[in-house]
Amino acid sequence: MTGADTSTALAASGTRPPAVLQVLPQLVAGGVERGTVDVAAALVAAGWKAVVASAGGPMVRELERAGARHIELPLASKNPWTMRRNVEGLAELIRHERIDIVHARSRAPAWSAGAAARRTGAHFVTTFHNVYGDGSWLKLRYNGIMAEGERVIAISNFVAAHAANRYGVPPERLRVIARGVDFTRFDPERVSAERVIQLARQWRLPDGVPVVMLVGRLTRWKGQLVLIDAVAQLRREDLRCMLVGAGEARYRRELLAAIKARGLEGVFQIVDDCRDIPAAYMLADVVISASTRPEGFGRVMAEAQAMGRPVIATDHGGAREIIRAGETGWLVPPEDRAALAAAIADALALTPAVRAELAATAIEHVRAQFGTRQMTDRTIAVYEEILFPESAAAESSGPVAA
Repeated sequence: MTGADTSTALAASGTRPPAVLQVLPQLVAGGVERGTVDVAAALVAAGWKAVVASAGGPMVRELERAGARHIELPLASKNPWTMRRNVEGLAELIRHERIDIVHARSRAPAWSAGAAARRTGAHFVTTFHNVYGDGSWLKLRYNGIMAEGERVIAISNFVAAHAANRYGVPPERLRVIARGVDFTRFDPERVSAERVIQLARQWRLPDGVPVVMLVGRLTRWKGQLVLIDAVAQLRREDLRCMLVGAGEARYRRELLAAIKARGLEGVFQIVDDCRDIPAAYMLADVVISASTRPEGFGRVMAEAQAMGRPVIATDHGGAREIIRAGETGWLVPPEDRAALAAAIADALALTPAVRAELAATAIEHVRAQFGTRQMTDRTIAVYEEILFPESAAAESSGPVAA
């Protein structure tokens, strides 16, 4: 049964549409937030009721334009007293909005949301968005709330294995649903030459110079320093390496110092804000994901492939599920500067014919597995498993998987 079928059936029976409350810290830019808005929009389109609770942020406007309702609560706080008060606020919200399913997407809000769901009798669903650090008993217990959903969604097989092995989530409760790429935005056919030219002028990119790009928040584990060292080993000055992303001021200064120490001031450029990421990918000859620790998924890798760009990523975590090594990009060992340098050289040496073949393969690969529609359909299917178990069992041959 699809979301639309569910809505039609409910309308025919005269009952109200099902209601889902998604709970997260805030609605700023990020993968968790993007997925929340996408699922809320899909619920509304399918005739469901979509409510989101968070501390607010710039994406609230987009959420409300999609027809969902936003309730502001201090859910970004980890203060125990605030989290306890959030239980009361969420329980009141669940009763008032007649919520059927509470979907928690982050740990601190999940503690409040889980307690509120138990208090009101609502169903409880969680999403593991990454492999959380668990170096102490207390941290393990804190993370454990994400394993307590009636269904536990993992954003990759890598994360699912961690949820099963470390937190004991059994197969019958565990579902793998990859993050989705919006192909109405990330489609090379939809990005005009004017947009690309405008961005190239804004960034003052010289004509004909190969562009190496790392898109990601300026934080140490994203591997910008690894890329700087790798480019230094290439000993090429006919490149422009773009580090696209805002972040920590101290780390930014460290990056600038590393660039200067290696004599790469004319090669590297840091861009704090880019409002046209699809056009940015079109400027890139190769996109880098140099994360020093495993990523649960890695949206940049999927988006870049959707734009037909070769991708070089670190060989761990979700990257192994997104990159088809040797076909859509390269996988290199973590923090291996020499291997990264060699892969960049290989990517820049691709002939136009091979580059075109790689682009076609990458686009086909991502469209087959990592679309927003696939993600939202599979998420709604999980909700239906809970609310309509007999129908879901009859129509499904197994777990929802990416």
